[in-house]
Amino acid sequence: MTVICRFAPSPTGRLHVGNVRTALMNWLFAREKSGKFILRIDDTDTSRSTDAYELGIKDDLNWLGLSWDYTFNQSDRFQTYRSIAEKLKKNGLLYACYETSEELDRQRKLQRVQGKPPVYNRSGLELTSHQKTAYEDEGRRPHWRFKLSGAIVTWNDMVRGNQSVDTSSLSDPVLIRGDGTFLYTLPSVVDDIDENITHVIRGEDHVTNSGAQIEIFKALSRHIPTFAHTPLLVGKDGKGLSKRLGSLSMEELNSQGFEPLAICSLLGKIGTSDTIEPRISMNILTSEFSFSKIGRAPARFDETELELLNGKLLNELSYKEVSAKLSEMSILGSKDFWELIRSNILKMNDAILWNEIIFKDMQGQINEEDKDFCFGAAEMLPSSITDNTWSEWTNALKIKYNRKGRDLFMPLRKALTGLDKGPEMAKLIVLLGSDKARERLRNFSG
Repeated sequence: MTVICRFAPSPTGRLHVGNVRTALMNWLFAREKSGKFILRIDDTDTSRSTDAYELGIKDDLNWLGLSWDYTFNQSDRFQTYRSIAEKLKKNGLLYACYETSEELDRQRKLQRVQGKPPVYNRSGLELTSHQKTAYEDEGRRPHWRFKLSGAIVTWNDMVRGNQSVDTSSLSDPVLIRGDGTFLYTLPSVVDDIDENITHVIRGEDHVTNSGAQIEIFKALSRHIPTFAHTPLLVGKDGKGLSKRLGSLSMEELNSQGFEPLAICSLLGKIGTSDTIEPRISMNILTSEFSFSKIGRAPARFDETELELLNGKLLNELSYKEVSAKLSEMSILGSKDFWELIRSNILKMNDAILWNEIIFKDMQGQINEEDKDFCFGAAEMLPSSITDNTWSEWTNALKIKYNRKGRDLFMPLRKALTGLDKGPEMAKLIVLLGSDKARERLRNFSG
């Protein structure tokens, strides 16, 4: 059996860390099993779906390295869904209902007052042809519900183990709205059958939906995929991410200079028994993937952890691996520059700051009490800078000014870089050069 998984985003926005984690799980499992990964664009909501968002989703996936084997749009398959809906109607499994949203709300409130579960009362099944005509004469258009069996649906979930849903406790799900448009459920099931999806991997908020969906699968085919419902992603405080998804979109993280592998390494490892460390290739992430490693607790996404992971990954990259990106960012430095700064940046964009510090004119920070020291240091700085200059120069300054430790090194660092921490000064001053270093020590550049 060829494993076939799918990721099914709606083109109503850009991808964020929550749905990227779902995409990643599907991709890793499919690749680990030498299977196929399908990208299904769920654009049945034509009023909100846009070509721009669809293109953005594809750009995000390509940037992350989550290539797909095949893609299609649900909007191209409306006739197929209508045909299947007619089949369900003929079999008595899809029935017309005419209640308004206000009437349904009153029905649920009454059921709660009576101590009953707020489940649809199936009054639509009792309607006569005359009653249906009368409703339509009023201008009402039916929504269509799938008739659940009332039985207990069971399945073996790859994450949660044996699961069961009592469909008698559920309302018959609406598959078609009053305006004739399809909700998510029927097109999804039809596509999973037609594309022979073997595994449906998604968040645990879909567990209850699985009971109804499995019954629709059984009504249409003998094909029922294996399910895996993963714990949801939450913030480091345990709260939902919904209010911050814009800032956690791939578009935003990309613009901030995060590396795709850092994002995939974190999203692929949080909530699992594996260590959270950067993986240097998607192949490594694939080889390590297993549903048996996924815990049941919510996976906590911490932006600070992502930054640290990103910094570790950048520190592992060679100049050859980043040279094209540095060039795109108009950064002047070469191999020596990258090897100097890579352990001092958390995001690629941080390289811009060090490019400006080392190669452009700037004024360092010199405290009043350090001005004479820095001016004297400028006079003692050799005109030719070598790898040994820093140690020889600071040793001479130590003797002349009777300074040591922080009192010796910090004024020099702040005067030369404007910062109180950063890369190794012995190497930095070589790139900076004697003339520029003297100018900053004398505080003449501003």
